[in-house]
Amino acid sequence: MEEEPSGYELPIFTSLTQPILMGGVPRSVAILNGTMAVLISLPLGLPYVGIPLGIAIHGIAAYATKRDAYFFEVLKRHIFAGTYWD
Repeated sequence: MEEEPSGYELPIFTSLTQPILMGGVPRSVAILNGTMAVLISLPLGLPYVGIPLGIAIHGIAAYATKRDAYFFEVLKRHIFAGTYWD
């Protein structure tokens, strides 16, 4: 088997190939979840509802992200895509 000529290999950094996560969840989802938890907790005066709900949603989102790293990107595309058949 022939060897490849030298100079055709490049290092690939994992930071360029993996999505940016915050606590195991994509950054945009984590920011949206945190904002909603704060909006339920502070203005409505329901911290005993907002904080556990935010933690539960974050856990579910982390589980979905662990199963498929691009789950939320595919979900967003699915929601905003038009129907194909009439």
